[in-house]
Amino acid sequence: MKRRQLTVFFLAGLVNSLLISACTRVPLVVTEALSADSMVTTITVSAAASLQDALEAIAPEFHAAHPDVIVEYNFGSSGALQQQIERGAPADVFFSAAVKQMDQLAEADLTITESRRNVLTNSLVLIASANSSLRITEMAQLKTADINRLAVGEFRSVPAGQYAQQVLKSLELLAPLQSKLVFGSSVRNVLTAVESGNAELGIVYSTDAALSKKVRVLATAPEETHLPIVYPIAAIKGTSKPEASQTFIDFLLSEPAQITFMKFGFGRV
Repeated sequence: MKRRQLTVFFLAGLVNSLLISACTRVPLVVTEALSADSMVTTITVSAAASLQDALEAIAPEFHAAHPDVIVEYNFGSSGALQQQIERGAPADVFFSAAVKQMDQLAEADLTITESRRNVLTNSLVLIASANSSLRITEMAQLKTADINRLAVGEFRSVPAGQYAQQVLKSLELLAPLQSKLVFGSSVRNVLTAVESGNAELGIVYSTDAALSKKVRVLATAPEETHLPIVYPIAAIKGTSKPEASQTFIDFLLSEPAQITFMKFGFGRV
């Protein structure tokens, strides 16, 4: 398949550079000063880009419950994060947007099996700019839609792109639309492409679409056209902080954290 890349995507770099530069390291919270004799543990969580806003909103809740644990995030596409971990990048916890990437780390014996949990669910939607005149109410209508560009996540490394590929294949749209596909290095790149007008349409998670006032949802992908969208989490086997890592995982499964996730449009497992 001959793939055309938008400038906004090209600037994100090729796959090799994604493993380093496409992920964003962000501290979960800025904590107040702790006494000199306090024992503070810092853990690094590699998390899917689609989780960033929700996890940052959960930060004050986690800090209030566990002031002795500081969390630093490395956000990016799940595929890029998986490869970083495989290559030895520092990470204590992996929070993926798909089961596939977690399974591959498990097969490589890089996760702590008993720490693994499924945390969230999501859905896939077709979006257009808020002022778009396109009248599409079903994914199947993409076959005859008058568009030049449909933005999707990279099929090889971005779970949202892999789900989109499954939808297009299931609806027999992959071949008819292949010349119109443009690829993003993360689901947030896809959202940006539609917001900026560089693509008329995009396929993203419903949670990402809900964050932007510059786009509107045209249609939701039928559940039977793609694998269930599940977000698993697990501690990395090489972590030197297994207790703090498990504390963080357990907190995300707690009722306060789950309520916050639902406010951002995620579903319960």
